[in-house]
Amino acid sequence: MSRPLEGIRIIEVGHMLAGPYCGLLLADLGAEVIKIEPAEGDIARKISPYQVGGYNAYFASLNRNKKSVVLDLACEAGQAALADIAKSAHALVTNLRPSAIKKLGLTYESLKRFNERLVCVALTGYGLDGPYAERPAYDYVVQAMTGVMALTGDPDAPPTKAGYSAVDNSAGIMAAVGLLAKIVQGKGGQVDVAMYDVMLSQLNYLAGAALNAGERQERLANSSHPYIVPAQIFRASDGWLTLFITHDKFWQKFCKELGKPAWLEDPRYATMAGRRDNRRLVVDDIAKVLSSAPAGQWVRRLAPLGVVVAEVGTLNDALENELTAYREMVVQLGDGSLPLRAVGNPIKLDDAETEYGLPPLLDQHRSEILGAPSEPKSA
Repeated sequence: MSRPLEGIRIIEVGHMLAGPYCGLLLADLGAEVIKIEPAEGDIARKISPYQVGGYNAYFASLNRNKKSVVLDLACEAGQAALADIAKSAHALVTNLRPSAIKKLGLTYESLKRFNERLVCVALTGYGLDGPYAERPAYDYVVQAMTGVMALTGDPDAPPTKAGYSAVDNSAGIMAAVGLLAKIVQGKGGQVDVAMYDVMLSQLNYLAGAALNAGERQERLANSSHPYIVPAQIFRASDGWLTLFITHDKFWQKFCKELGKPAWLEDPRYATMAGRRDNRRLVVDDIAKVLSSAPAGQWVRRLAPLGVVVAEVGTLNDALENELTAYREMVVQLGDGSLPLRAVGNPIKLDDAETEYGLPPLLDQHRSEILGAPSEPKSA
């Protein structure tokens, strides 16, 4: 069964996370992703302290199904090799700094003479040009600058970053969308994706409230939603529970299950608007009830009613649960001879299965791509 991007050739000049994650998504969907690396390799090859069969766990999580070629893009021979690959490629994605992207000729302006239909995606911190273009940009910094940190955590706690690389991953997805949009259009050109822009765009309805109503969003206790009540975490007798009730019909089911018919009549509780205007009262009363029983018991009682509820678990819990197994979201890389596992592709197709190959050894595919012999160096 052919995958949707088979026959599409992508050049990836990326490191760490955002660029490689973009390449990973495309490779999982069948694209041939040629990873151009410096002689020492992507720094991601050395980040994790964990090795599985000689493969670095961090690198493996972002670079399966790719091919590796070492090129020195700062020299004439490296540029000639890049041009040769670009002639048959559909797109190039890079997440280097703008100055390096331009210096190394990784823009459409530089490469269009070899292939006018080539799509060049620059995934940077603040854009290819502009007053912030050359500032260093990391996930942490962009979360700080866009207000994500200021919006996260309890009111009395310091600003808090998201518990994973939200900016890098989101930017990688956006870069893949922009790249595919241009390929579908059938025209070459430059795609400019800034991590800063991506995070601002994801603050959509909060930004809309600030822009159109002058609202200044502040952090709310227990990860509360700014408009919906109850929509937050609550302490159960043995841990934490997340509860999200958007419609009054589910509120009615919730109240009946909790044995609180008075909440269906009291205007402070009965409607979404009433609950929002009386947040503290409503939340405190719900908290008293939910703290009386274990989180799992509440889930078993409320979920069958259609109430959105879940225990707050750990990543390890999620990796081992039945839904993850059913969705086949933990996968084995390679032929099974190495115990190297990763999180699988979330895009499920009805006519093709994702293949999960090993990440490439450094320079492993030089002969295949350039016709020049190589000696694979490391995983």
